[in-house]
Amino acid sequence: MDFSVKPVLTGDRTVLRPFTEADAERMWEIIGDPEVRRFTGSPGRELTPEVLRTWYGSRGAQPDRLDLAVTDPADGEVLGEVVLHDWVPEDRACTFRTLIGARGRGRGIGTEATRLIVGYGFEELGLHRIQLDAYAFNHRALRVYEKVGFVREGLRREVERRDGVWVDEVLMAVLDHEWAAHRGHPSTGHGPSEAHRGRPDADRGHPGAAVTAR
Repeated sequence: MDFSVKPVLTGDRTVLRPFTEADAERMWEIIGDPEVRRFTGSPGRELTPEVLRTWYGSRGAQPDRLDLAVTDPADGEVLGEVVLHDWVPEDRACTFRTLIGARGRGRGIGTEATRLIVGYGFEELGLHRIQLDAYAFNHRALRVYEKVGFVREGLRREVERRDGVWVDEVLMAVLDHEWAAHRGHPSTGHGPSEAHRGRPDADRGHPGAAVTAR
């Protein structure tokens, strides 16, 4: 299992690629979007353009996580991010999170991006379990996660106070044998054809209604 390889994953609606320092300016805009801020937790430190340049410029060197930019295949615009992090090697487990900015919403991009990176996690990295947590009021994100095969495992009640209101957090996960059965399409019980399954692109290898997991 090797997170040092940062793939390019190609779908019909989006291309996931490794981040570069140059992406920080666009991610600064996305992270500042009110809808994104509503559905993501506190970053734990003050974010500045300089902090983001350092962060995104260093993602390619991280051996224990995978951060990929969600881009528009038509023009290459960065629309958000998908991340596998908090890797537990002995359990072959990771945590997933994503955020999609305003220009990527309502286009099925968040759903496809989730399928692409989760599929890569199971089929290429050999993970056993991928989990996430999301605010219970983030209904769009929860629908997306269920659509691609994540199963609700529990609820942490009143974990955080947001805008003067206590909010709950939903815990979800998908396992390798579940993914093998549906490949991100649990409603049909099987995945798309091989030609549309989002494989690493060998020729290009090398932190609202936003779909957002924390």
